[in-house]
Amino acid sequence: QVQLVESGGGSVQAGGSLRLSCAASGRTFSNYNMAWFRQAPGKEREFVATISWTGLARNYADSVKGRFTISRDNAKNLVYLQMNSLKAEDTAIYYCAAKDRSPTWSFSVALYDYWGQGTQVTVSS
Repeated sequence: QVQLVESGGGSVQAGGSLRLSCAASGRTFSNYNMAWFRQAPGKEREFVATISWTGLARNYADSVKGRFTISRDNAKNLVYLQMNSLKAEDTAIYYCAAKDRSPTWSFSVALYDYWGQGTQVTVSS
């Protein structure tokens, strides 16, 4: 079992920045690929970014590419999402997720085994 706890959400004006953190506990953190998803009101949960267990490879949704950066610190069991140039359409609950490490990318909600409780991000225009 892996327990995930997100933090760092809040309210910001368009063009601003936020950094989300996700603290993991339980099994060995470096055994997991990590990802961020988000869910806006009335919409399905969608993929935002993912990072390999080594931290050397990353992948992003087209909607956030160039604005968001995912990173991890395996020594501290933390994964981050740096969000810059925020837009109103980035408003959502952001979730941290983990799955067993794999050399292939996983963008589907169904492929992740562990989830945090989410943190709200609100961007006002």
